[in-house]
Parts: sequence; C-alpha cells; structure tokens
Amino acid sequence: MKKLKLLWRWLVLGVTLFFIIKTFKDHWQEVINIRIDGHGWLMLFLALISTILAHIFSGLVWNKILNILHCSLRGFKALKVYLITNVAKYLPGNVWHFYGRINAITKEGDHLSVATLGVLLEPLLMAAAALLVALISASLGLIETAPSWEVLAIQIIGLSIVLIGIQPRIINPVLQKLSKSKSQTKSAFLKQYPLIPLLGEVVFLLLRGTGFLLVFLALTSVNLPTFPIILSVFSFAYLLGLIVPGAPGGMGVFEATAIASFDETQFPAAIILSVVALYRIISILAELITALVPWLSTLQKKT
Repeated sequence: MKKLKLLWRWLVLGVTLFFIIKTFKDHWQEVINIRIDGHGWLMLFLALISTILAHIFSGLVWNKILNILHCSLRGFKALKVYLITNVAKYLPGNVWHFYGRINAITKEGDHLSVATLGVLLEPLLMAAAALLVALISASLGLIETAPSWEVLAIQIIGLSIVLIGIQPRIINPVLQKLSKSKSQTKSAFLKQYPLIPLLGEVVFLLLRGTGFLLVFLALTSVNLPTFPIILSVFSFAYLLGLIVPGAPGGMGVFEATAIASFDETQFPAAIILSVVALYRIISILAELITALVPWLSTLQKKT
C-alpha cells in the first residue's frame, strides 16, 4: 500500500505538471507580454488582504468546531495553533498540519478521539462547502463539472454522504464503536449538527474566491456577469485540490483544474496561466504571514 500511495502521488504530480508545462509552452510568449500597472498592483494587494482574512476566518471556523466538541483548546490559542500549523500542509505527505493540531489538542488534556474528530471535521466541512458551491454553479450552467449524469450523480451522492454522515445520530455510534472505551469518547460526541461551521466554510471559500477574482482584475478587465463564473471555477478547482491525494496543499491539482475549466474563448490562456501562478504566490504568502505573526508572539512569551 505504501508503494501504491507513493506511485499515486508521483502520478498525480506528473500528470498535473505535464499539463501545466504544456499549456505554458503553448502560450509563454503571450504570458511574458503581460504587464501589471498601478491599478493591477493595488488589486494584487487587495487579493493578499482577502486571502489573509480568509485564513483567519477559517481558523475561527475551526475554533467553532472545537467549541461544539467542548475541547479545552479554544479561543485565540486555537486560532494561533490553526494558523501556525497551516503551512505544514505543503510538507510531503500532506498530513503534518493535521498532526500538529491533534498534538495541540491532546496537550490541553483532551483525548485523542476528541482531537481526531475536531481535526477531521474541518476538511470534511470544507469539502462539502466546495462541492455545494460547485454543484449549485453546475446546475446554473456557470461551469461544466459533470460531463455525464453518472458523474453528477456521484457528486450529489458524495455531498449527501458527508452532510448525512456528520449528523450526530449517525457519527456518534460510529465513534463509539471505533473507541476501545466509551468513557474516553464521551466528550468526542457531537452534541449538535455543525451547521454554523459548514456555512462558515462557504464564507471562507467566497473570501478566497474573491482573492482569486482580484488577481484576475489585476491583469485584465472582467465584466460583472463573469464574476460568478470565476468564483465557481475557483470553488471547483479548490475542491479537487482538497480531495485529490498526493498533492500537498492542492499544489498542481488546483492550477491544472482552473486552467482546464475556463473557456479560452472567454478567458485567454495567457491570462489564466498568469492568474493561477500569481494566486499561488499570494496564497502561500498569506499563509506565511498568518503563521508568522502568531509564531512570533509565541516566541515573545517564551522569552
């Protein structure tokens, strides 16, 4: 299984890189001719601010999840843990941010089952929010994400499984069976349906999508009717980057999906290539900033 996982990761990386490199090779002359003026730099700065706010808001959503589970880790301390560990998702394996958060929760005295549930609920709700936005967009004809009714049915079934699976009456018996001791997982049980965190993840996606849209506005003029299309494509690309294994931080998968989803007759390939490249830089920069500030405050307290 380890060899298969490693093979899959290299396959995902190879296919996405091949597609991106080939697209860049076909349009590199157009890309290097793109220039950013004063208005463009302002849009890029606003994109950075929007992405920073999105990460902070996502941390607040995770804090709400921990509150629902009555975890000892909460408040500003939980937000700091979330932001500091966020950059670890780019490490090979794409699991180290989860490990850091679980470790932080257990250090506060909560059981491993509480920590695991608190950490795994967040990407589940994030995937559900992205899939929800993508399905709504597909039904409105904003993006074409399902080439057949079979694929559309799989998307609907997947969303239904997640939304029903996090129902307390469904997930609590599963947690109880997976635990060796009922007393150990008593505090890990969901007391209520995590509706507010789910809606929070939708807001998080819209904030990040706004940053993506602002990068577009930095490079080209975009008509108001195309705003929903850009936000919809972003949500779908973010979803695939989140759920496809083997891509740390969704790197490569997000870019390849975004490039393939836009209509070249409406959005020039050179613009799309430049947008996804700039947005990846802005995204990483925003994650570094939101991680560095709480990390420095932690160092100051230790000294």
